Amino acid sequence: MKRKFCAGLALIAVICFNCFNSRICAQSGSAVDQHLSDVIENTKVIHIDGKPAESEKMQQDLDSVRRLILTFYYDQFRHSQDPDAPYFLFMSKDAKLAMGIGGCVRMRGYYDWGGAIPASGFAPYLIPMTPDPANDRAFGTTPAGTSLFFRVIGRYKHIGQYQLYIEGNFNGYNGRDFHLKKAYAIVNDWTIGYAASTFSDPAATPPTVDAQGPSNKISPTSVLVRWMPVVKEKWIFALSAETPATAIGADGTDTKVVTSWLPDFAAFAEYQWAPGQHVRLSGIVRTLSYRDLVAQKNYNPVGWGIQLSSVAHPAYDWTTYANISYGHGEASLGGDLQIGKYDLVADPETAGRLYAPASLGWCVGLQYNIRPNLFVSASASMSHYMPRSGALPTEYKNGLFTDVNVFWNLTPRIQVGAEYDLGRRQNVSGETRWAQRIGAMAQFSF
Repeated sequence: MKRKFCAGLALIAVICFNCFNSRICAQSGSAVDQHLSDVIENTKVIHIDGKPAESEKMQQDLDSVRRLILTFYYDQFRHSQDPDAPYFLFMSKDAKLAMGIGGCVRMRGYYDWGGAIPASGFAPYLIPMTPDPANDRAFGTTPAGTSLFFRVIGRYKHIGQYQLYIEGNFNGYNGRDFHLKKAYAIVNDWTIGYAASTFSDPAATPPTVDAQGPSNKISPTSVLVRWMPVVKEKWIFALSAETPATAIGADGTDTKVVTSWLPDFAAFAEYQWAPGQHVRLSGIVRTLSYRDLVAQKNYNPVGWGIQLSSVAHPAYDWTTYANISYGHGEASLGGDLQIGKYDLVADPETAGRLYAPASLGWCVGLQYNIRPNLFVSASASMSHYMPRSGALPTEYKNGLFTDVNVFWNLTPRIQVGAEYDLGRRQNVSGETRWAQRIGAMAQFSF
């Protein structure tokens, strides 16, 4: 435990150091910003009710287009695997309304050896602990992540600025069923709809070819109401009420799950010294209800979690990613532990009682842009499950995920990538198994 605490302090120190350096370098921009500028220049604007006649007005329109697209890319909850802005953008003559329909076609292929993981996502939790010669190697492909979306950004004199967004992904059965991923509306500081949780920080997650990503990745999406004001362009605060989706380990004999009756409450405070660069402290509080069938009584233990995260450009060519989280009863919010039921687990000492076990996760990532459209990156992450004594020896204890990858944007709309993944699962007994994967990806955005 002492070693984990020291590692956490070291990670926090890295976050603070990179934030300080990045603040000094913020004015010069970065290679990532340069690539985004190239993508924006590639966008085609179609005026739906005629172009303005005056050249000065045309320039104002172009500036408006750039601001609208930057809003898309510098979204507080944008992840590197999210689709690019639409290739075609429809704009009104007065530049007060823009609409885009876009998406991406994404194909992944992968090869496992030394113990194949039975999923297209490389999750250490799923590493088989008992070697099976019939499943020692595996080759697979998936179109999962292929998406379609619709976005409207506008301004109306009575309500101010607003956005509408709907996105669907092919991530269902066999990676081919079409599922709703996001659907929300933003009016000034308010967000209402199906969106990324306030407790998450997708921008601070390193880029990966693998869809699963870091083993500690917090990535819930839920129907929520969020208030997110910006203070003096540098400070951003958020508070939300979110629909819960818990994973409670009730056995149906001594314990039973009780229907959720209170929302999760999440919040964050963030300092942003430049677009796309920030340090954020976020937290969440949850009610985890269950029924003790032995005592015939309902209990409502409280789960909670905190996360410190950052994404920064300490130099023109470099990008750093870092996050660390800790909590009790928040395992279902992402990463390795969401695969099991670890929000509440059986108390080994008292029949009919459940408790919220502790969990700790961390991730660090580094990206180097050889050119604005070509970069290499590496990351390491770990998820720790810390139950009370008495847990089964075969129970998951921690999962390590490391990767090295390269991404190349052949054009502003075509990206290819390749990656090497190395993962390890360790059980409570100390038994350990490793797995390896090489993967490749091709993505076409429109």
